[in-house]
Amino acid sequence: MADNNPRRKSKMKPSATTTTTTTTTTSDDPPHDAFPDEYDAEVWASFDQTFRQVQSVLDRNRTLIQQVNENHQSRIPSNMVDNVALIQELNGNISKVVSMYSDFSSDFSTAFHNHKPRSGKRGTTNPDA
Repeated sequence: MADNNPRRKSKMKPSATTTTTTTTTTSDDPPHDAFPDEYDAEVWASFDQTFRQVQSVLDRNRTLIQQVNENHQSRIPSNMVDNVALIQELNGNISKVVSMYSDFSSDFSTAFHNHKPRSGKRGTTNPDA
């Protein structure tokens, strides 16, 4: 049920702050594909595999949620009992997804920080570097 009472709505005013990001590049900067081809392919294959695993768990969660809803709407006692196991599986799957994203974040950070550009200094704002 939506609350349309204007007196209950937050009276937060929009922020007037503007953020500007400036990137400095030089002709010595490496191309965007600064990873060696072999390393690049290996890293992206790993990321792709992680996203496929996450998507598989999310697809399973969608199915579980649909089944829980159907069981709940049926009001059949045995279906309501079945929902306990379905919701426990759903909860476990959510924990798996959180863990997978945490591992992915760590892997991404490691890959990003461990690569060596082919030439130049990437991300440097000092024009003398």
